[in-house]
Amino acid sequence: MRAVLCETLGDPSVLRIAELPVPEPKAGEILIRVHAASLNFPDVLMVAGGYQHKPALPFIPGMEAAGEIAALGPGVTGWTVGDGVIFGKRPGCFAEYAVVAADSQPMKVPVGWSFAEASAFRVAATTAYNGLIHRAGLKRREVLLVHGATGGVGMAAVQLGKHLGAQVIATGGDDARLEVVRAQGADFVINYRSTDFVPLVKDLSDGRGADVIYDPVGGETFERSLRCAAFGGRLLVIGFTSGGPSTLKSNHILIKCLSVIGVRAGEHARHYKPFADDYAREFPRLAAQGVMRPHISHRFPLERVADAMRVVLERKVVGKAVLEI
Repeated sequence: MRAVLCETLGDPSVLRIAELPVPEPKAGEILIRVHAASLNFPDVLMVAGGYQHKPALPFIPGMEAAGEIAALGPGVTGWTVGDGVIFGKRPGCFAEYAVVAADSQPMKVPVGWSFAEASAFRVAATTAYNGLIHRAGLKRREVLLVHGATGGVGMAAVQLGKHLGAQVIATGGDDARLEVVRAQGADFVINYRSTDFVPLVKDLSDGRGADVIYDPVGGETFERSLRCAAFGGRLLVIGFTSGGPSTLKSNHILIKCLSVIGVRAGEHARHYKPFADDYAREFPRLAAQGVMRPHISHRFPLERVADAMRVVLERKVVGKAVLEI
């Protein structure tokens, strides 16, 4: 099978296409013929050696994908060869075939979804659901501020927040891309490059500020967000795509009674099984309603994986970029 191989750490140019044996499913495992795999910012970081999870070299990058079941290992029930399936593997998805454990909560591809859309669902949906529901407890009519809303993780939060009945304010750095976010459910969009989001968020919330702030950007964006958080607001630390962590002023947190909450959706589910069970129960239901259905702006063949990673690095993606295999 063809697979993307990372044999040394560095920028995307270090990756190459290799011919590897098709893996055999063992007891309790599923072999999947991969049709599409989605790119996430941690994929780029992992190749560069800058992610918290550091797989041994060489490794096949990729955290999420979708395809068809090619074979079932002994003891696997509930699945049939040919079923369309969404799955995660950290890492190992950028290949023509992948093996996953049957108890790793693979999900059937929703009716009417392409494999490209299906491949881009798992990471963004898990992060948004864990952040907004499990961690922040977002309520109907609350104000939700989503930074980095033109990316896949941010866009999923916009969609889910709207589904939950919140007033959704979304920020990004490009007017055209923000119009896509508006079409995905944002009530208001703010271009942070041309507008100071802090006073505008206060104006849009009748002076109260945002009840929940969902931030995959970090850095100065997160620091300034404290100024437009409502009293008792919840600030979700999703990531640091700006390049580094934030330095917060504890007096702001104290005076406003703020909660600063870290979100590691997958890791949280591994430590607390009821969350994983909630994903398995709720994601098919939400997907069937079209909630958090990914927007795909870029598609690449497997051989152009380096180009795909570069558009992620250069912030050109609106929603998600995928490899079609």
